[in-house]
Amino acid sequence: MPALRFQVLGPVQAWLDGKPLSLGSPQQQAVLTALLLHSGRPVTTQDLVDGLWGDRPPAQAVAALRTYISRLRTVIEPRREVRAPAELLVSVADGYALRIPGDALDVTVFESLSAEAAAARAAGDLHEAHRLLVRALGLFSGRPLTGIPGPYADAQRLRLSERQVAASEDMCAAALDIGLHAEVVGELNSLTAEHPLRERLRELLMLALYRCGRQAESLGVYTDTRKLLIDELGVEPGSGLSAMHSRILAADPTLALPAVPTTAPLREDSPAAPPPPAQLPADVSDFSGRSELVTDLSAVLMNASGQAVVVTSLAGIGGVGKTTLAVHVAHRVRADFPDGQLYVDLRGAGASPADPAVVLGDFLHALGVTDNPDSLEQRAALYRSLLASRRMLILLDNARDAEQIRPLIPGVSGCAVLATSRSRLAGIPGAHLVDVEELTPQEALALFSAIVGEHRVTAEPEAAMAVVTACGFLPLAVRIAAARLASRPRWSVSDLARRLADQRRRLDELQLGNLAVETTIGLGYGQLSPSEARAFRLLSLIDSTDIPLAAAAALLGEDEDTAEALAEALVEANMLECFTPGRYRYHDLLRLYAQRQNERISDIEEQQTAVRRLLDLLLPTARNAARSIEPDDQLPEPLNPLGSSGMELPTSQDAREWLRTEITFLLSAVEAAVRGPGSLLRPAVDLLIVLNSLVEDPTHGSRVRRFLEAAERNAESYGDSAALARVHFAFGTLQSITNDFQGAERSLRKSLSLQVDDMTVLRSATANDLGIILSLANRPAEALPFFEQALAISRVVGAPIGEARLLGNMARAQLGLGEAEVAVRSVTEAVATARASKNGPCLADTLYQLGVVLSSADDPLAAAGHLRESHRLYQSQQNRLREGYTLARLSSALLAAGQHAEAAEAAEESLTIGQEMDSAYCQGLANAALGEALLALAQPARGLACLREAHAIFTRLGVPEASPVADLISRQHTEPVPSSPPAP
Repeated sequence: MPALRFQVLGPVQAWLDGKPLSLGSPQQQAVLTALLLHSGRPVTTQDLVDGLWGDRPPAQAVAALRTYISRLRTVIEPRREVRAPAELLVSVADGYALRIPGDALDVTVFESLSAEAAAARAAGDLHEAHRLLVRALGLFSGRPLTGIPGPYADAQRLRLSERQVAASEDMCAAALDIGLHAEVVGELNSLTAEHPLRERLRELLMLALYRCGRQAESLGVYTDTRKLLIDELGVEPGSGLSAMHSRILAADPTLALPAVPTTAPLREDSPAAPPPPAQLPADVSDFSGRSELVTDLSAVLMNASGQAVVVTSLAGIGGVGKTTLAVHVAHRVRADFPDGQLYVDLRGAGASPADPAVVLGDFLHALGVTDNPDSLEQRAALYRSLLASRRMLILLDNARDAEQIRPLIPGVSGCAVLATSRSRLAGIPGAHLVDVEELTPQEALALFSAIVGEHRVTAEPEAAMAVVTACGFLPLAVRIAAARLASRPRWSVSDLARRLADQRRRLDELQLGNLAVETTIGLGYGQLSPSEARAFRLLSLIDSTDIPLAAAAALLGEDEDTAEALAEALVEANMLECFTPGRYRYHDLLRLYAQRQNERISDIEEQQTAVRRLLDLLLPTARNAARSIEPDDQLPEPLNPLGSSGMELPTSQDAREWLRTEITFLLSAVEAAVRGPGSLLRPAVDLLIVLNSLVEDPTHGSRVRRFLEAAERNAESYGDSAALARVHFAFGTLQSITNDFQGAERSLRKSLSLQVDDMTVLRSATANDLGIILSLANRPAEALPFFEQALAISRVVGAPIGEARLLGNMARAQLGLGEAEVAVRSVTEAVATARASKNGPCLADTLYQLGVVLSSADDPLAAAGHLRESHRLYQSQQNRLREGYTLARLSSALLAAGQHAEAAEAAEESLTIGQEMDSAYCQGLANAALGEALLALAQPARGLACLREAHAIFTRLGVPEASPVADLISRQHTEPVPSSPPAP
């Protein structure tokens, strides 16, 4: 018969012939859980429904239950023939029963071992009692029934958790009975921290400390416990704890036991033997997540056989939960290592790592050796000899490097080694290397919920997610944040989220008692060489999601090979991450730590020099990109001479790919620089002006606005009118892209008033942009002089691309003045100039203008042709915003040509792009065209809804398109257009 095995003392799992089974949804697992915990007894349908849904079952609860039963039968009896009766999960009257052998369920085995331990203790076999309890507790692999919903599971989870704690108390008492007081102190410390009000645990801890010669600490436990009981419950300690206190004060001789474990009573069938070492630290009861990794690691360790020792190394940043994961997995598999488990904290992250020779001495003592050899080599040889015939698990926690653990690895197969380290222990041949990453958002939320209580998280789910996000999903940070909240019942989750939102204070908030994220990160920082520590600090000056290698080299002032070696050293130390070759990134909390180190060291000159080196790379590279994308176009001359020739981007495809990949980093570099001195402000603003000309993306608007405001304040404080003129020009460009047309007009006028020279590319660009804004506002007479001024400058400085664009823009103003023929001539000349130049973006722009002009000049079919060509060009140039505008204009042209279905399709696509790019003006144009097309297609309700939305957008933006849309709505003889507030 196939071997089935079930686990409920942790996540609910099942295995068939050693292979894990998929148990389905949490609700389906809840049904299985109820059947398992009834130990073969029938469970009625009503009891299962109540246990799963409580007093709020769904309408089809019984049908859903039958579906779960059917699926479970298929899972646990996969070889059962169709329509053959079930043998295991059987129907019984009005219910079901699951009939499996008793030893197939971990909780049954746990209870059996606990009963055997009680019998052994009663018979005086204290060593056997201790061994059986250790085995029983080893069956727990986390919080019982993890993730199982329903009131029945909630009640059983509490019951099983209580049984776990009670068994832990019995195990610690048994350990004290056989003289293992030193070994059990750590376990009792962990248990009392988790269950501070359980007096028996405190009593056992007092006795263990007393027997270790730590009388003062023992009495301190009583003092702390008494204060806690009075503060929390208003009661004095019970008789057992009080009696222990009195006996310790009186130095009661009956409390003392020999330091060496006492010998167990001889059995008739075997000689006496010391118990196997069981040195694993206590597992945490609220272990969350990583279920797949736990399963994989467990499988690797349990299959420790073959030619060589299985060595598994867990690496990750400080606080990522390597030790917690390793201890949890070790407890999960320790039953597979009957000869015991050895554990040591190698203190690799500290200033004084453990000496392997000393560790071997401790291991040999645990294995029964009383006379240790002197040298490391002799101890290692004896250690390997003793383990040659045993199956043991060795947990080497917090290793510094491969050399430290090499002597601690057994020599033959059968044993398994599980090591943790901040660096990857790649120097161990055949080692199974595992990188431990942060928790997923849901795993982090589950850990937070387990500590603070599900009711608090359920009440404020968004705040809870904000908290774990601020913690960077780092388990240590989540645990500290949760513990702080749990100890402050008057705080809401939102209160904690607000405190963590301040990045400058976040590391200060993430500490509790002797636990602190900053301290943990500091241990790793302290291991870095001076050059590595400098790189760790300087790379954090740019607050970006990642850092390309070329930029890292510029920040560090090194060639790329040297910079890569430093960055890779930081990756090896888990102080930096590398998910793509040549690109590096910080964990959020590590970046905050690095930035704090910059503040503490306060070498302002070095930091500013690093950012200047970066700008000396990025500004000329961005200008190279502009030349590749728009050949023959003129860029404003930089305020200061360029510091380098930048990176070559020979083709427009290379340039666009560089911009697409690096735009976030480029904006982060500008942001870092504009807050600095004037020497950084000027190249930063010049870089932003180039980027604005190449990347029209409103989604960056709010971020760019923030650091332009900082740039404006700095330029004013330095009295730098040239830089201020460029800041206002950049503001105007940004406001135009984000449809703040009135703000754009103000900014561009300010820029012109501050510009001293008359014949510059910057003045031409500013006048052109101002003319566009005035044209949009239906003020063509005011716009035309600015276009003419810009055109004159372009001709003087020899900028044919600028001249072509200006002719196209002027045509729109001429059209607004009723000069249709002049407008057509102007824009036709613009297209011809653009075609001759081979400048794709300029050709797309002028074709767009030609399409708009011809559409207004009653030639919609010709207009549609030019707009389609413009759209294809914008698509190839990956200019999404311009795609959206062009499709909206194409829709209007198609409407005029009577092609209503095609017009609606183009408008729909334009609306999608407008929403994606967060462009209100594009959405307004698209809604207006779509509404008119839908009216023509006999869909008046939807058409009017689109027109009303267009009218609301245009009114909010203060553009003249609002008026014709209002007229179109009124002509439909429906309710009047709702009045709108005046445009800002």
